[in-house]
Amino acid sequence: MEIKLIGTRKKYRNSMVLDIDELTVPRGMITGVTGSNGAGKTTLLHIIAGLDDSFEGEVTYDGLPISNHIRESMTLVFQKPYLFRRTVYDNIAYPLQIRAKSKEKIDKEVLWAAESLGIEDLLKKKGHQLSGGEAQKVAMARALSIRPSLLLLDEPTSNLDPDSTLRMEGAIRRYNHETGATIVIITHNMEQAERLCHNQIKLELGRMI
Repeated sequence: MEIKLIGTRKKYRNSMVLDIDELTVPRGMITGVTGSNGAGKTTLLHIIAGLDDSFEGEVTYDGLPISNHIRESMTLVFQKPYLFRRTVYDNIAYPLQIRAKSKEKIDKEVLWAAESLGIEDLLKKKGHQLSGGEAQKVAMARALSIRPSLLLLDEPTSNLDPDSTLRMEGAIRRYNHETGATIVIITHNMEQAERLCHNQIKLELGRMI
């Protein structure tokens, strides 16, 4: 899915937090978004995700405005994931259940997503009993379970140790390679951006530099 922003501007009160004349996020690539705190990274991600519609300008997805069909083909993983007080299996299965997938399909996709992140041993644990790093892996597995064509990630490795960070990056890279999904990742880690991303966008005070 190709994402294009034209004349996209967002204000909080009287302060301009995002000011992008034109931006194209290429189809099938991993695009990194970097910049200091307050640069507008999360605002950009929320606009692309359709969570914020109070902005000027235009955002299109393969040339089309956002719709329910497009929303169902994308997912956003927040920096601080929210998990239900249910098992890890139930947390990963939830987006499949609300899409009325069969039990067989749900079992298959939950196991595949869990294996991608190396968390098969957590499936029977309760979501609220997990560490921050474990919760982040579960949130990623939940996102992958629906095999989105647009995957939006807000600092997905911020709570992970170095080994888990590399495993998460590997899962992201494999998912992109196997499905051709478009992935946008916010990261403060410049080394991670160099390792993982095909191209990068740097924001400063809401503008691309």
